[in-house]
Amino acid sequence: MSNSNQQATPSAEFTLPDRYHTDRRGPVRWLVSHVRRYWYLVIAVLVGAWGNALLAAVVPMLVGRAFNAITASPPRLNVLLPTAVAIFGSQAARSVLQFMRNFGAELIGQRLERDIRDELYASLLGKSMTFHNLQPVGDTMARATNDVREINLMFSPGLTLVVGSATFLFMPLLMALRYHPSLTLVPTLFLLGYAVALWQYLRELAPITAEVRESFGRMNARLAEAIDGIEVVKGTAREEAEISLFERNARRFRNAFVRQGDVEARFIPLLLLGLAEGAGFLHALLLFRAGLIDLGAVIAYVGLLRLFGFPTFVSLFAYSQVATGLAAARRILELIVRKNHLDQNVSGYAAPMRGTVEFRNVSFAYSEGDEPVLKDISFKVEPGQTVAIVGQTGAGKTTLVKLVNRTYDVTAGQVLVDGVDVRDWNLEALRSQISIIEQDIFLFSRTIAENIAFGKPDATMDEIVEAAKAAQAHEFIMRFKDGYQTVIGERGVTLSGGQRQRLALARAFLTDPAILILDDSTSAIDSATEDKIQRAIYAAARGRTTLIITHRLSQIRWADLIVVLRKGRIVAIGRHEELLRTSEAYRRIFATLGEPASAPGT
Repeated sequence: MSNSNQQATPSAEFTLPDRYHTDRRGPVRWLVSHVRRYWYLVIAVLVGAWGNALLAAVVPMLVGRAFNAITASPPRLNVLLPTAVAIFGSQAARSVLQFMRNFGAELIGQRLERDIRDELYASLLGKSMTFHNLQPVGDTMARATNDVREINLMFSPGLTLVVGSATFLFMPLLMALRYHPSLTLVPTLFLLGYAVALWQYLRELAPITAEVRESFGRMNARLAEAIDGIEVVKGTAREEAEISLFERNARRFRNAFVRQGDVEARFIPLLLLGLAEGAGFLHALLLFRAGLIDLGAVIAYVGLLRLFGFPTFVSLFAYSQVATGLAAARRILELIVRKNHLDQNVSGYAAPMRGTVEFRNVSFAYSEGDEPVLKDISFKVEPGQTVAIVGQTGAGKTTLVKLVNRTYDVTAGQVLVDGVDVRDWNLEALRSQISIIEQDIFLFSRTIAENIAFGKPDATMDEIVEAAKAAQAHEFIMRFKDGYQTVIGERGVTLSGGQRQRLALARAFLTDPAILILDDSTSAIDSATEDKIQRAIYAAARGRTTLIITHRLSQIRWADLIVVLRKGRIVAIGRHEELLRTSEAYRRIFATLGEPASAPGT
């Protein structure tokens, strides 16, 4: 057992320096750990919110005082001007505090959106291929874009309104004491009813907002899949079927959204507000009739009760936005913390690679409990040898070579490079010395030169050109108007299959790997180019360990070792002539390919 297996399983195979140090034990803790870096903005928001509410409560009290001055006998008109100036000044100050509150909250929301996207992107880069194979791209994009945006909106305007409205709730209770102690009764009852109704509202809303986010993710995942496979959809005339499927997913999202609207429509605090205003007015009139308060106090008290209107109306939207933001945070955090059983192993073995590769009793299954796709694989490749891996479709050939650079980790047994278990290698040191060229070539929407130099960004132009020439790509590149500065389409869609594969070969040649893995990488090359490519691969294989998955007879024949796979097991291993004599499975494979061709260079 390798040492890496004895360590605690981390959540990433590649990690960037942790700039955020977030608490990932739950969505609320995670959000708080992000927000606390901006504590000064939080203080600004709180000061702005409390100051705004306090100055809002000043207005009805000043109006009550002015009303008493006007109704006095004789009227005290000299009170009106100072009162008007006080109202004007308080509201001018209030506008500054409102700006401070709103600006601070907006800044927190924007910075959180940026930071969370950074953290999520770094996390996704660190996930294993097992994770990415199982996680729908559309759902990932929905979380990285829409869900992150919902967290921004949760803070501004969501929490801005929640904090601001919460301060308004306490002003009638505090200021009513100024007029008569019993006037605190209605505000107290309203606050209790409001708290109970809000708790029930949020409890009912939480699972629905989660379903809204989940159904949006499913809809987006299916849409991305259909667009990615648009050629297949159109080629099989499945447009109507895809539209129907998208409509079903959109209907689920709509239904969840409608259920959310139904809960919001039954928002009880709106009813409580009307009852509180009526009951408070009646109570104040009774006190006035009993001579316990004056008419100005009645006016001021009714104005204070009106302050309940702001938190009641905005909470209908604000708490829904907060619930949606928490659901979005839960989905993003779930993606970040999802385990994948691979680690970077920063302190692991790192040395120039000689190229010895050994499989010792290797078995592999994609998920725990699944049937193994590779079973008890054992063979050894010496430095500089070329190994051809052959077998029918589904035999496990591609999975086998992806164990070498830890795209996947073995379920049982060991894969060793230079006598060291790959799990004990520093992952960057391991992968930087191994190049894989796959059947499905991925090219970025960048210049040809940047695509070739992707694995070696500091390469000179001369090095790029030499690699392209070795891969037989230079000639077709120079036929483009901009040559090596030609920008190719996403995934290289503006190039033919053979051109994409030659660029991938050039990319591999430029990095000068100790181990070169070719996964049927010449399958899309036309017959006119095949001989040149075969000779280029033959030249590139000299001096480095090369693993080739191929159906090309010429490549099979000149391999130093041929491994024949069937249903995840090795059924034969040896050289070409030997296997023709001893292996019925190999002869059957060869018979389907036709007569063998000559080896390159012969």
